[in-house]
Amino acid sequence: MNILKTNIMENTKYSKVYRIIHWAIAVSFLLLLITIFLRLTWMNKFNMAAIIQDYLSGTDQVLTQDQLIALAKKIRQPMWDWHIYLGYVLTGLFSLRFILPLFGNMKFQNPFAKNLSIKEKFQKWTYIVFYLCVVTSLTTGLIIEFGSKELKKPMEEIHVLGIYYLVGFIVIHVAGVIIAEFTAHKGIISRIVRGTKKED
Repeated sequence: MNILKTNIMENTKYSKVYRIIHWAIAVSFLLLLITIFLRLTWMNKFNMAAIIQDYLSGTDQVLTQDQLIALAKKIRQPMWDWHIYLGYVLTGLFSLRFILPLFGNMKFQNPFAKNLSIKEKFQKWTYIVFYLCVVTSLTTGLIIEFGSKELKKPMEEIHVLGIYYLVGFIVIHVAGVIIAEFTAHKGIISRIVRGTKKED
């Protein structure tokens, strides 16, 4: 049975549609992480306010802390706009991801399938939980942008938690792919890049 499963995996070919959607989602998530990282570190509003205040200390201009924070937000707004645009892109990509199985492409993982090992069940459940988290993040993001002001604060509190599952999933996903590449499923990276296994 294990030999049969290994052969099936090694012969698996990823369609062009699958690969395009997969890498478009991956790149979008990476760019989203960059905007989040910048917002939490170098472009943090308090850090930027301190830089502005330090610059103004050599002039005769004085701004209050609230004015400094407001100016810092204005400076970093174009960067954060990209976070919003990427959210729209991901919403479109995941909409496609959920529609494609209806046409026989990118079928969803089934953790209840028979004869699955514990490892395979873990992999399939990981993807399902990931999808649920992504849908939650995209939904809360859209509500923040288009919903009522009363909902903005609670939705933001949920939305910011997305960085934890996203980083966690990326680590698990990359580690899993690397382990698979060097153990039972050699060539999996070539297949997701080129569609077929690279010949030795």
